[in-house]
Amino acid sequence: MIRTVPYEPSRWGFGVAAACVSAAMWSGAAIAAPPPVTIPVDPDSFQAGEGEGPFGFMNNLTRSNFLLGDMWGLRTVLSRYGLSLAVQETSEVLGNANGGVRQGAAYDGLTQMILQLDTQRAFGLYGGLANVSALYVHGSNLSAENLATLQTASGIEADRSLRLWELWYQQKFLDENRLDVKVGQQSLDQEFMVSNNALYFVNTMFGWPMVPSADLPGGGPAYPLSALGVRFRWRPINQLTFLAGVFNGSPVAVNSSGDSQVANPSGTTFPTHGGQLAIAEMQYSYPSLGNVVYPDEPVALARTYRLGMWYDTENFADQRFDNTGLSLANPASTGTPGNHRGNYSIYAVADQMVWIWDKDANRNLSVFGRVMGTPEADRNPVTLSLNAGFVLHQPLQYRNDDTFGVGVGYAKVSDRASALDQDTANFNGSFFPVRRSETFVEATYQYQATPWWQIQPDLQYVFNPGGGVLNPNNPNQRVGDEVVIGVRTNILF
Repeated sequence: MIRTVPYEPSRWGFGVAAACVSAAMWSGAAIAAPPPVTIPVDPDSFQAGEGEGPFGFMNNLTRSNFLLGDMWGLRTVLSRYGLSLAVQETSEVLGNANGGVRQGAAYDGLTQMILQLDTQRAFGLYGGLANVSALYVHGSNLSAENLATLQTASGIEADRSLRLWELWYQQKFLDENRLDVKVGQQSLDQEFMVSNNALYFVNTMFGWPMVPSADLPGGGPAYPLSALGVRFRWRPINQLTFLAGVFNGSPVAVNSSGDSQVANPSGTTFPTHGGQLAIAEMQYSYPSLGNVVYPDEPVALARTYRLGMWYDTENFADQRFDNTGLSLANPASTGTPGNHRGNYSIYAVADQMVWIWDKDANRNLSVFGRVMGTPEADRNPVTLSLNAGFVLHQPLQYRNDDTFGVGVGYAKVSDRASALDQDTANFNGSFFPVRRSETFVEATYQYQATPWWQIQPDLQYVFNPGGGVLNPNNPNQRVGDEVVIGVRTNILF
C-alpha cells in the first residue's frame, strides 16, 4: 500500500489542525491487485520437451509455460503431494517526462510466491484448497516521489518489504460445487470489485478502486495487505453467483497511524480488534457453465455484470471539522477531527464483449466500466471513482496472446475535504488550491514474447494531479499535468 500525501500542511505553514486532518484523510492508500499468477497443476505443463541436465529447461523455452520448467524436479515432487508452486517477477521502469513535483524515472519490482495444496490430490479430501502467498517488493516509488497523484501510476508500487500476503483455506460444498467457503487471511482485490478487462492495465486504479483505497482504514484489505475473515460464494444457477464476506475492519491495528505498511511490515500481525468490514456482491455472467453453443450459432458476446456494496463499522475522522465543531484550519481548533461511526459504498462493474472477428474468435473487442460512490462526504476524502475503457485482443493478426487497451480513471474529492481547503486559504490569507478531482488516461500494449514472458509498454496522462494540490517547489502553483511513460515485464518462473 502506498500512502499518498498530496500535500504536507506542516510545510505550507497553515497550522497543526489542518495537518492532523490531512494525515487522517490520506491514511488510506492507492493500491491495486498485482498481475495474476498462473498456478501449475498439471505436471505436463512444465515437463514436456525438457532435456536432461541442470539447464535442460532451456530446450523448451519457446513452449513451456514457465521459464524454469520443472524447477529441476521440484514441481514434480511437490505435485505428488498435491502441491503447486508459482513464482512471478514483475519489473517496470516508469518516468514522468513533464509535470509532477519533479521529473525523473524509477524502477520498482514485485516478486510473488504462491504455494497451494489440493487436498484431494494430497490425501483424498474432495474440494479443499489451502493457499499461502508471499510478496517481495523492491525498487523505488515514482508516484510517491514524483507524481503526488491520488490514482497512482502502478499497481505494484508499495513499501519495500518481504511480507506474507494471503493465508487461507477454501472448501467446496453441495452438488456441482455450488457453494464454497474461504477462511483466513485474504486480500479482497482478488475476488471483489474486479473487472477482468481492467486488469490488463498498469495504473493502480484498474485493480482496487479509488474509493476504498482512500476511504477504508489502511486502504482496506488489498495488495499488499490482507485481513482475517470468512468469504462465502454461492451459485444457485449457472449464470448467477453471490459473494459475501466479513473481515476485520482494518488490515492494521486500530491504534496504528501513518503508513499502514509500516504498522504491519511483515504481514503477520493479524489484527482482530476493532470493527468489521462486511461486503456482498452479485454477479451475472453469460455464457456460463452449462450453456450450449450449436455449430450454426455465432460465438456469444461474453459479458459479466457485478453489483455490490461494503460497510465498515470502524470510526472515521471528519474531513473538515474538529470535535468542537470548528474548522480544522481554524487556529483555535483542537486539531482533533470529529468522529463518525461506520462507512459504506455501493458499486457496479460491467465487462462486455462487443465485437468478434468472424475469421478468428481470438480477435475480439471488449469494453468495461466500474463506478463506485458514497454519500458520506463528511467522513470520506473521495466520494466517487470511475474506471472505463476498451481492450482489443489480438490487435495484430496471428498475435493471439497480445492485447491493446485504452482506459480512463476519475476520482472526485469530497465536498467536505474541498471545503477544508477553502477554509485553509481563508485562514492562511494566501494562495492555497481547492482540490476537486483527478483524471487520467492510459494506453497500453501487452506483447507475449513467450508463454512465460510478457513485455508491456505503457503511456499515461494525468490531469490535475492530486485533485489540484500545491506544488512544493512553487507555492504559487498547483502540481502540473503529467505524462508518464514506461515499460513493464512479467516473467513466470
